[in-house]
Amino acid sequence: MKTLDDCRDSIDTIDNEILELLNNRMKVVRRVGDIKSESGGAIYRPEREKAIIERLDIYSKDSDGILNKSAIEAIFLEIFAVSRNLELPEKIAYLGPEGTFTHQAAESRFGAMSDYISLGSIYSVFKTLEAKRAKFGVVPMENSKDGVVGETLDLLAKSTVKIVAELYMPIHMSFVTKATSIDKITKIYSKDKGFGQCREFLSEHELVNVEHIPVESTAKAAILASNDPTAAAICSHIAAKLYCVPTMFENIEDEHDSSTRFVILSDFKNAKSEDDKTSILVRLKDGVEAGALVHFLQDFDEENINLSKIESRPSKDKSGFGYWFYIDFYGHIDEDRIQRVLEKHGSEVTWLGSYVNGDNNEI
Repeated sequence: MKTLDDCRDSIDTIDNEILELLNNRMKVVRRVGDIKSESGGAIYRPEREKAIIERLDIYSKDSDGILNKSAIEAIFLEIFAVSRNLELPEKIAYLGPEGTFTHQAAESRFGAMSDYISLGSIYSVFKTLEAKRAKFGVVPMENSKDGVVGETLDLLAKSTVKIVAELYMPIHMSFVTKATSIDKITKIYSKDKGFGQCREFLSEHELVNVEHIPVESTAKAAILASNDPTAAAICSHIAAKLYCVPTMFENIEDEHDSSTRFVILSDFKNAKSEDDKTSILVRLKDGVEAGALVHFLQDFDEENINLSKIESRPSKDKSGFGYWFYIDFYGHIDEDRIQRVLEKHGSEVTWLGSYVNGDNNEI
């Protein structure tokens, strides 16, 4: 290939080959969908998707490929999402509005083709799943700065839906505007927290004295900025994309290590994988002997089960329970060693889900 035209011709040929292979893959996917429909198998298999990405990462390294694991994951998560829609189109409910970080998290796993339902509260997501109006739900579980989302935990304690997957997503803010230059900006929209999270950026670019207008969401900020060429918004990447507002600066937050753990909810149990986590809620009764929690945790230690999180929650019912303890640990509910522990405590334990460990980046 000696010229730019030669390179473009080569790319066109390769793109044709890629499309042909993708079409062949989707023919197999349709047959998989038929088999699952007959057997009642789950369409979303995060453990299978993770195994495919890890295998392809090894293959790329062994064959001196240019694509790293992050690039492979970005490409194949979208392929998986398209595949699932061919197998069986599903609705995905999420905490809205459109353009929020929860929307971004949902789309990162279910792709642009899926049918999304934006809802106004976490409670509404749970109720939509319980009423079978959607197959999957995506809600925030905890943030590295603000801690656990109490509403999600409280609803999991009472719901029939379970955690089937988790994902950790870095929270990055974008500065978006239709203004041709920064000095033409007369107002900035964002959620109230957005201004505080990007104080250093605003100061560095002499935007502190520009009018700051708080709105109910960063998605709303993007909508308002899309209609005013003298306005800007501090919002998520997906909000800027959704409402067609050009991004002037990316990653403008003061602290770049903020991340949120999201959970995907549904009504089925995952099969075991090589790297699982399980979430449970433990309700220790009032009046039990001192050190009840310690004794409970000792049972995990004796079975060599490692905990990744423990969070206390005050009880909100009238059943005689004092505190609830939300616990994450490594392993699957169907493992014998875990069953031995949980059988000792009967009604004190509520299983919230077993799922593939998400990227091993604990908050």
